[in-house]
Amino acid sequence: MTKPALDPARWTPPPADPPGSPTPLGEMRVYDTSGFGTEDVLIREDGQILTGVNDGRILAIDPDSGAEMVFADTGGRPLGIEHHPDGGYVVCDSTHGLLRMSADGVIGVLADGFEGMPFRFCNNAATAQDGTIYFTDSSARFGFEHFRGDLLEHRPTGRLFRRDVDGTLTVLLDGLAFANGVALAPDESFLIVAETAGYALQRWWLTGDRAGTAEPFGGVLPGFPDNIATGEDGNVWVALVSPRDKILDTLLPKAPWLRKVVWSLPDRLQPQAKPLIHVQAYGPDGSLVHDMAGQNDRFGMPTGLRQVGHTVWMGSFEQTTIARFDLP
Repeated sequence: MTKPALDPARWTPPPADPPGSPTPLGEMRVYDTSGFGTEDVLIREDGQILTGVNDGRILAIDPDSGAEMVFADTGGRPLGIEHHPDGGYVVCDSTHGLLRMSADGVIGVLADGFEGMPFRFCNNAATAQDGTIYFTDSSARFGFEHFRGDLLEHRPTGRLFRRDVDGTLTVLLDGLAFANGVALAPDESFLIVAETAGYALQRWWLTGDRAGTAEPFGGVLPGFPDNIATGEDGNVWVALVSPRDKILDTLLPKAPWLRKVVWSLPDRLQPQAKPLIHVQAYGPDGSLVHDMAGQNDRFGMPTGLRQVGHTVWMGSFEQTTIARFDLP
């Protein structure tokens, strides 16, 4: 597939916050799947783990035996998966847009574009108790298969949408640097959206005196945030798919033609995510509550995560596996 042309903008990355001392991950259990790119994970009511893979299938994994079944097939590239309060699920599909998936795996389209233009990169969502859906379209220029182009170009076109129960779409935020994960506060007073290319989280207020305004949430992140999710503990859990890349940070403020040269290289010669595991959790006030990191031969680069009880589940768009670990 031909790469889109690159039109790089200069950007000076913010200095990283002082490095912390992440807690080492404890023992992990890794589950094999029959697909590649387990981008997100979601725990079903019966305890099975849902994950979408790059051939369009959504798999259900038994947490005890590891047995797998095909739950549904979007025919595209499923990314974020969320519960819908009326039953079934919401799926962000980078090919087909925002989807509704019934409890028995039937797929329907909720939104596939805005103002006559199809979504390029529908990525992650959060659902409110009244059925309102908040979701991201990561880039207006680059699809999933060329996501590195958005990071290299750094001309932010990501958007955060609200879909009302009557189907009306509203842009809440635009100009986001690779809009990615979305998470609602437990009381739905605000939501958090991740900017992967900005090493940042943004809070969008939904209620109160600050309703309709945005502000930074937490500090400058030590890596690229991907999917985020509100855990059972009320914290916002963040999957850091990779540490910041020194080469990319060096290139971003320099002459744009340098990144065009990099973009012309084969993918394997461009800046790459590193196969580490790093997850964080932030309290409602933006304070860092958990910071955990480690390595595993069969899993790395987490892009989706869920905290349920004492367990954190993870998926990765660069793996054929999902994994879990227990909290201290």
